[in-house]
Amino acid sequence: MDEVEYDITKARQKKTKVGSFRINPDGTQERRKVPLAQSEAFLTDLLDKVCERMNDYQLEEDPVTKKKTFKRYAPRKGEKIYKEYKKFYFYSDAYRPLKFACETIIEEYEDEILSLIAQEAHSLADKLCSEESGICGTSANHTEL
Repeated sequence: MDEVEYDITKARQKKTKVGSFRINPDGTQERRKVPLAQSEAFLTDLLDKVCERMNDYQLEEDPVTKKKTFKRYAPRKGEKIYKEYKKFYFYSDAYRPLKFACETIIEEYEDEILSLIAQEAHSLADKLCSEESGICGTSANHTEL
């Protein structure tokens, strides 16, 4: 959900509006402008591709609590180190369970995720976990699946 929220925040900053072609019940077509972050095409594409970024995370164990969490280690596009980082290729099977969990959550809770985005909710992970699905426990800084 952090990846989804990041992309939504970037899209809201752009304030780009895209056309929406809806066909009314009477058969007429309506064209209106909607913010990019609320565009059905943008959101569908975002949810289709977000799980591909799970290889940007690594599994870490807290040295004190021994609790394991996935944390993002890769820089994001636009960060200074991103161009250097992209010269190297990192691949590990360790992220596969996270990618599978991501795909499962997106598939099962797509309507709830889209609803939270439409409400312009912040802390999507917390809201999805606690209010919409109940699939997670929360810690001070991370949501655990």
